[in-house]
Amino acid sequence: MENMLFWLILSTPGWTLSSGSETQADYTWHLNRIPQVVNERTVHLASPAFQADVEMPVAPACGIECQEGLPGPSLSQLEDSLSYETVFENGTRTLTSVKVQGLVLELTQNSSTKSARIRRRRQVYGTDSRFSILDKRFLTNFPFNTAVKLSTGCSGALVSPNHVLTAAHCIHDGKDYVKGSKKLRVGMLKMRNKGDRKKRRGPKRGRREAEGGGQSDGGEGHLQESANRRHKKESGRSPRVAQGSPSFQWTRVKSTHIPKGWARGENGDPALDYDYALLVLKRPHKLQHMELGVSPTITKLPGGIIHFSGFDHDRGDQLVYRFCSVSEESSDLLYQYCDAEAGSTGSGIYLRLKEPDKKNWKRKIVAVYSGHQWVDVHGVRKDYNVAVRITPLKYAQICLWIHGNAANCAYG
Repeated sequence: MENMLFWLILSTPGWTLSSGSETQADYTWHLNRIPQVVNERTVHLASPAFQADVEMPVAPACGIECQEGLPGPSLSQLEDSLSYETVFENGTRTLTSVKVQGLVLELTQNSSTKSARIRRRRQVYGTDSRFSILDKRFLTNFPFNTAVKLSTGCSGALVSPNHVLTAAHCIHDGKDYVKGSKKLRVGMLKMRNKGDRKKRRGPKRGRREAEGGGQSDGGEGHLQESANRRHKKESGRSPRVAQGSPSFQWTRVKSTHIPKGWARGENGDPALDYDYALLVLKRPHKLQHMELGVSPTITKLPGGIIHFSGFDHDRGDQLVYRFCSVSEESSDLLYQYCDAEAGSTGSGIYLRLKEPDKKNWKRKIVAVYSGHQWVDVHGVRKDYNVAVRITPLKYAQICLWIHGNAANCAYG
């Protein structure tokens, strides 16, 4: 009974515990009017060399303290950063300038908020809190089947039948496109035929399999319940694995969009605030995709917790799920200590909130996991795992990329 109650609390983010009592919190997707990003002019650029490596910039990011000391960007600066490059599968490249309409600039645009919860954990530090998704009841169902693998070694998330959201540095290092991105492919997990009786090797000690009751709307509640028992002694028995083995179905990418705020070329460093990219698939998929949402403040996160799944390099081709609380935030970034290794960058960070005037809950992607960064916070260098928030302007830009016009992007 206690485990059932604990699972109910964790899997129902509309409730939170405060001073030993249950209180109803306003965990709702509040739709706001979005400023419009409109294409203005497109010019052709020289073909890239496709010689860069997939890695984060080595220069320290402008951290929380740094951002607080900067004035908010002007409209022309925002339009320049939101202009974008498109690279096509034949190697050609264009630059599209944009105009922003309906934006009200705020004087405190670079303000930050600190959360009461701080979980000090770097990448994977101490007890590994990640879950390998091995059970096909989770692996092939929403929301876990929206996670994809890129042929450049990163992860991504399906956000439409034709589009994948990922990190820009998985495609471009700020100056050139990475090796292999000219023939970029996206891998979607599927289960092998039941007739394949090849034995699978059991997972290594410390890895946990996502098992449970096969809830139709996902399995985070069961995984969070398992996390509550992570410090108990392991039984020593090998966990059950699903029948059949996962494999990837690969699809070619037709084109890629990257904001100019990231693709600065030889004349400037990429801005971490713009470490996101959208891939256009050559053929549409038939899987359920994740919708986009504007990133709320920490106080609007159920339990202050975010979720994401990706393909960490140390887990082979296994899909790895994790959740953690956000430590701090700025206007464009979320600072957290989710356990994550290389390969998970580009994953879509999502929340599960209630739809307005409805009883059902919906998951939406509100940020893109960028990776490990050292930042200056109040005069002290700290390391965080950083995610790029989907702000109203970024929502407008990504929505424009998906739909081709701003008419379908009025609210988010």
